[in-house]
Amino acid sequence: MTTDIPVGPPPPPLPLPLPINRRGWWIHFILIGGYFAAAIPLALVHQPQRSTLFSNTKTLLIASIFEIVIFSIVFGLAWLASRASADDLLLKWRQGWWTAPLGVAYSIAMRVALGIILLCVVAFLMAAKILDRDTISAFATNTRTPVERMVNVSAMQHDRTYFWLTITVASFVVAGLREELWRSGTLAAMRKLWPNQFGNRSGQIAAVALIAIIFGLAHLSLGLVAAAMATVLGLLLGIIMVVHESIWPAVIAHGMFDATTFALIPIVLQQAQHLR
Repeated sequence: MTTDIPVGPPPPPLPLPLPINRRGWWIHFILIGGYFAAAIPLALVHQPQRSTLFSNTKTLLIASIFEIVIFSIVFGLAWLASRASADDLLLKWRQGWWTAPLGVAYSIAMRVALGIILLCVVAFLMAAKILDRDTISAFATNTRTPVERMVNVSAMQHDRTYFWLTITVASFVVAGLREELWRSGTLAAMRKLWPNQFGNRSGQIAAVALIAIIFGLAHLSLGLVAAAMATVLGLLLGIIMVVHESIWPAVIAHGMFDATTFALIPIVLQQAQHLR
């Protein structure tokens, strides 16, 4: 004897993924992606004679507010076009209290990585007879020029308000948060518009590599060395963001890297003057 097992109604079909708003995401991509790309032509022809972060506390504060407001408007317009979610923009705080230690550790690791890369490049150029000791000495003597394009060294040494604004607001908000939001916003658009190329982990790393090149080119006004370093840093920060699926470790790493760099500039230059 067999017993018939009652069969219930079939499960409802899984909902189909909603089609993306390609027009909105293209607007998002143009606005966010073009935010730094638009600076490249100017960086190619313009070599600022005074510091990028301006000469005193008042102009530094005004410039910081201006940068934050302009980026907020651009980012807000891009979001209105695409309606990107927190997941799209990697805004979720996924690592809990580990986020801050991770960011600090990554900032140290990036500094070590940059040092190793720089030493390897110098060693290769010297072995290939492209670079000699006199050229290295001349470069070390003239490093004050690109440094002064970033900050006012005298103000960093003598104006405490300028110093603290630089290593807090300028480093963590204007640089860290703003630039990582730009990176995650550009990456989100590339993932949505070209999912086959940039949808998986390896594709996202390729995307942040392309974004890093744009980031580096936008820093050409600081010189080739600074632009190359910005490209490497941009790639490392992008990889951190992709691996953790969150911008926050990268934001903290970026802010810590800039803050410690700016804080050490007066000390390093003072010691260099004594050595000379």
